[in-house]
Amino acid sequence: MKIALTYNLKKKDDTKPADYFSEYDSEETIGSIVSALKTKGHSVEAIDVEYPKLFSYFSKNSVDMVFNIAEGVRGKFRESEVPAILDYLNIPYTGSGTFSLALALNKALTKKILQAENIPTPSFQVFSKGNEELDCLLKFPLIVKPNCEGSAKGINNTNVVHNRDDLFKKVREIILNYHQDALVEEFIEGKELTVGILENGKTRVLPILEIDFSDCNSSGEYFYSWRMKEYQGDKNQGLVPSFHCPARLDKEAEELVKDVALRTHRAVGCMDISRTDIRLDKNNVPYVLEINPLPGLDPKESNFPLMAYAAGMKYEDLIEAILLSASERKRLN
Repeated sequence: MKIALTYNLKKKDDTKPADYFSEYDSEETIGSIVSALKTKGHSVEAIDVEYPKLFSYFSKNSVDMVFNIAEGVRGKFRESEVPAILDYLNIPYTGSGTFSLALALNKALTKKILQAENIPTPSFQVFSKGNEELDCLLKFPLIVKPNCEGSAKGINNTNVVHNRDDLFKKVREIILNYHQDALVEEFIEGKELTVGILENGKTRVLPILEIDFSDCNSSGEYFYSWRMKEYQGDKNQGLVPSFHCPARLDKEAEELVKDVALRTHRAVGCMDISRTDIRLDKNNVPYVLEINPLPGLDPKESNFPLMAYAAGMKYEDLIEAILLSASERKRLN
């Protein structure tokens, strides 16, 4: 099969904020996916999604499938940019379509869908100006996030606030720095879990991954902040979470968490692959924080491959499974 791998390359640019390129992929990740596809007998060319280059490539080259890991370039719906172009050109691709990718990047809209589907998610409020009245039903502590970002961009330990003054200070900071709405939601104390869904012939819920931050106290971070994700494993900064896969859950809690992740995957309309982040509170209520239809595929550090390994898969088998799922959809259409 002739495949084009579409991606955004992570760069260094001192003129940009430190977290500007966090969602993009490293050369190592891109090379690992190319190598995995070639191992399975495919012909692969990697294409950085700079738009003139992208259009030029597909106007001159015919491919059987696009393996898409591109995050897009700009705007509130950027993850849907490349799929939209591919849909227009009638080129099949892996992963979710334009609607699901645009929806999932908007945390507040996704949470409204979850509420409509009776899927637990923390109570929340969206701030557009920074001077709105705080919903009196929201209970501190609260966490403030950019509404349309991934990779924990804009999030550190100061985003968890315990009073109104700190809340509105952080809300205005988010609106100013990220030029978008601020999402405020109740901070759920409990176990940090993430659940991968993989579709390959049948929908499969991978073993749940538990992320334990108890060894990260010296960092001042105690949840998945931007620093925690960007510098994971850095002992000097104390950013050394431990991972348990399968998660340390009893059978009842495990089934409940998996069910909520699968329902979230379907509610958002994801295809082939997704990863749902969940906080399990002291009463074993699994609160969905967000869903990522375009999860990272770094073979060493990304959560999704870790869950696939726990399921007995090799990295090249995971990449092939995503490709075969998309190929099956193409055949049925």
